[in-house]
Amino acid sequence: MSTVAESTSTLREAWKTLQSEKPGLRIRECAQELGVSEAELLATTVGEYTTRLEGDWTQLVSRLPELGRVMSLTRNDGCVLEHKGPFQKIEIMGSGARAMATVIGPIELRVFFGGWKFGFAVKQQTPRGLQQSIQIFDQAGTAVMKVFLQEEQGNKKGSNQEAFDKLVADFTAVDQSSVMNVETISEPPTKAIAEVDAQALTSDWANMKDTHDFFGMLRKHNVNRLDALHLAKAYAWQINKDALKTVLETAATTKLPIMIFAGNRGNIQIHQGKVQTIRVMDNWLNVLDPDFNMHLREDMIDTLWVVKKPTTDGVVTSIEAFDSRKNMIAQFFGLRKPGIPELRDWALLVEGLQKV
Repeated sequence: MSTVAESTSTLREAWKTLQSEKPGLRIRECAQELGVSEAELLATTVGEYTTRLEGDWTQLVSRLPELGRVMSLTRNDGCVLEHKGPFQKIEIMGSGARAMATVIGPIELRVFFGGWKFGFAVKQQTPRGLQQSIQIFDQAGTAVMKVFLQEEQGNKKGSNQEAFDKLVADFTAVDQSSVMNVETISEPPTKAIAEVDAQALTSDWANMKDTHDFFGMLRKHNVNRLDALHLAKAYAWQINKDALKTVLETAATTKLPIMIFAGNRGNIQIHQGKVQTIRVMDNWLNVLDPDFNMHLREDMIDTLWVVKKPTTDGVVTSIEAFDSRKNMIAQFFGLRKPGIPELRDWALLVEGLQKV
């Protein structure tokens, strides 16, 4: 047995041992405990129930509507969003590492293909039956997006098995080895907060015309997003970390439609609409609706902010959650469309939250 094969075999056995010791542990958590990436761990099952994929990822995304009703899952360390439905309107923009996609419909995404590196098709027998999915990972082996086939449920059709099999066949990689060459991803450095011109930053903030101007402003001043919130005191302030539960419960009770954004460097998933069932389980704040689930780790929220962005449609108000490493966990808005002011009830709900 080669050294590489031996290493893969050893990792696979270590995973099996960990699963027997902690049966409820998910693959992402197992990977963390074993000190490897999730993609490296999944790769140990290639040839068993996993197939490596390769090809033009923009074409793969363009063909996702063929699968019919599926579940799309996007996550970061602190938040998971899951939507059930078909992929519908997909628009690809740009090419190469700068390629992007917008997905509109029951599943809504903003895809950044520069963060897509590894792909797998997984057909795994579980206690609940056969689970089939397409899973995408970034250069570091961190999950970007997963798409799971769905069984028929009542009057809701199941996924198209034939289309899934064809998609997997068309994107099956020539190399079906278990060897993974992951890389450490370094984010571009930003200025230390003391070096940022707070007055100039606040001036540019005040003159924004669209919420998308915010990203250009951060780049112009080379400032970390969370640092910008600390500096622009007229437009951002902290609120109690437990306020999200209040916001979601109020939205559910009053049937206030909202937007939730959560994602990673390769994909952002977006919920638009009302929420119904809010539940707290251990450290998780959950939305448990028929076609939409959110699972957010409240214990990972280091700071929670109200953020105001001027636009030609009026001020747009968001709630933004950050972890202790300055990573944004999730954003929350009142439901809005370009050209329409934000919902008054949302603005009033946020204004009533206690400042820290």
